[in-house]
Amino acid sequence: MTDKRRTLSIDPKAASAKVSKPAGNPAAQYARPKAQAKPPARVQKHEAKPAAPAPASQPRAAHEVKPQFQQAFRPHLPADSLALAMLGAASAVAQVRAGTALPQALAGVFSAYEVTPQSRGAIQDLAYRTMRGLGRAETLLGLMTTKAPDVPMLVGLIHCALVLLDPPEGEKAAYEPFTVVDQAVTAAANHPDFAHAKAMVNAVLRRFLRERDDLVASALQQPLAQWNYPQWWIDATRAAYPRDWEAILAAGNRQPPLTLRVNARKTSVDDYLRQLEEAGLGADRIGPTALRLKQATNVAQIPGFHEGLVSVQDAGAQLAAPLLGLEDGMRVLDACAAPGGKSGHILEMADVKLTAVDSDAQRLARVGDNLGRLGLSATLVTGTAQAQYWWDGEQYDRILADVPCTASGIVRRHPDIRWLRRKTDTRQLTTLSGEILDNLWQMLRADGKLLFVTCSLWPQESEAQAAAFAARHDNAIRLDAPGQLLPASGAGLDHDGLFYALFQKRAA
Repeated sequence: MTDKRRTLSIDPKAASAKVSKPAGNPAAQYARPKAQAKPPARVQKHEAKPAAPAPASQPRAAHEVKPQFQQAFRPHLPADSLALAMLGAASAVAQVRAGTALPQALAGVFSAYEVTPQSRGAIQDLAYRTMRGLGRAETLLGLMTTKAPDVPMLVGLIHCALVLLDPPEGEKAAYEPFTVVDQAVTAAANHPDFAHAKAMVNAVLRRFLRERDDLVASALQQPLAQWNYPQWWIDATRAAYPRDWEAILAAGNRQPPLTLRVNARKTSVDDYLRQLEEAGLGADRIGPTALRLKQATNVAQIPGFHEGLVSVQDAGAQLAAPLLGLEDGMRVLDACAAPGGKSGHILEMADVKLTAVDSDAQRLARVGDNLGRLGLSATLVTGTAQAQYWWDGEQYDRILADVPCTASGIVRRHPDIRWLRRKTDTRQLTTLSGEILDNLWQMLRADGKLLFVTCSLWPQESEAQAAAFAARHDNAIRLDAPGQLLPASGAGLDHDGLFYALFQKRAA
């Protein structure tokens, strides 16, 4: 028997097929009326070795109770099918809604499904798309149902399908609507937890297609659907930036660029631009050593990446190392160092004795991997930055304090953060980062400099924190630094939202 299920292709719209109309109304039970408009320290010298997968960030869980997922289940679907991608993305989305960071959720899906590189990319792309459009998808589903399905992964599947059927304004749909519906139904039929609901999936999605204009118009009356952020996040942004809040929220919903940092130890920016051109890759210079690729590509295809000629790092984050005023021979501490982008930049700029500290041993291993690729070395220490049990007692000339925060400035790269954070996290993380700054200040020698960095947009975590720190320490002299950087993109400019405050310790 010929398999007629749709598969991923270069041109998804090339396929064509009709979705059979279900008998009766299997979504009747869900239907609503039509829309009306302290551990011991571990110290080691860096040796490059493989690191276990770890999330780029660890946002606070949004829910206390986590539903169980059949992670061991392996769907019987073609590796290149959209149905497999939708099922994998649905699993990841459901786990995020239960409190797991998206990179961690995806790593579990990839392991369970034994995915190919192609299907891995498709699952990841769809999961990130859904995170950016989740508020709108949730609102649309709510308009079409009186009761959401009980199975979280089934809800995630419908959300993924709605995101594909309802792309952002001005963005071309990746697949024809009938292909999305057909593959969503196929995905549902292949999972034992909700195979019985395949007719309901078909009915809900077909209703959306019939009533799209009315449903979307009605959904956009709600801020959750209009902005794709929780209401408290919208309110916090508007209160902090009454003139810029809309642009800030919109920036967080855009796909981020792939930005490179050129390793000045091994090549120049001009020489590397020529290498990119020879490889058929265009790029724009957006900083002293920052290049934004015109088309994102796998790092394996980037010339000289594995040889350490470049690293992936946001242009805003590339400001940190130069602000430290590094000189050869200095003793430098990179607190909260993982995944190691700033550590590598520090060592590229000067021959310093660098200690990189992080509380997560797996993430610290990634620092070692990154330094190994660059041909650089540092002392790696597993420890918490708010404690001193790992410190050898010798003060540092420079300290980089990239403290924990809500990460509200980097949601375009980590769109799951908005759904994982809670309003109370800001206060808790501000308390923690204050403790870290006070502790690290004791480790800084007289005349030394401490750079306070956070990737938050909330003033409590940035400017208010810097002012409070200066008030607590009368020997802290605040020097020139960029302060709050709002997310920005355009000609010659593209960076996340970060905050910088630089302090020098007055000599006694």
